[in-house]
Amino acid sequence: MSVMPVAAVGVTDPGAMISGADLYSQMAAGLGTADVGSIENISVPGVGTSAITEAASARSESFGNALGKGLQSVENLDITAQNKAIGAATGDLNDVHDYVIAAVEAQTAVELTTTLRNKALESFQQIMGMQL
Repeated sequence: MSVMPVAAVGVTDPGAMISGADLYSQMAAGLGTADVGSIENISVPGVGTSAITEAASARSESFGNALGKGLQSVENLDITAQNKAIGAATGDLNDVHDYVIAAVEAQTAVELTTTLRNKALESFQQIMGMQL
């Protein structure tokens, strides 16, 4: 049975400990089949449920924001490369090296994004295949 610090789930008392089995049993007991994604019914001794819900919500929002910003920057690199390609084709671009550099940056960013997506999907599939 694994034991994880409650602070890992956003609780302010780093000395409090809860076992993974206890957390799982609380989740299973408190959640109906229609409410599988909710963590509102989890109780941790000495910690209010609102603190857990707020911490999970903040973490979710920050991950979503970081993911969105990363994808937006990849898209911006691609748009820059396309604009420089058009400039090179029309003769408006003074230095063709700028286009080559922008194209390589965009290609590398897309390859990295694709690799991260593939690794995340592979990890998800491994987790879903684990025996409980």
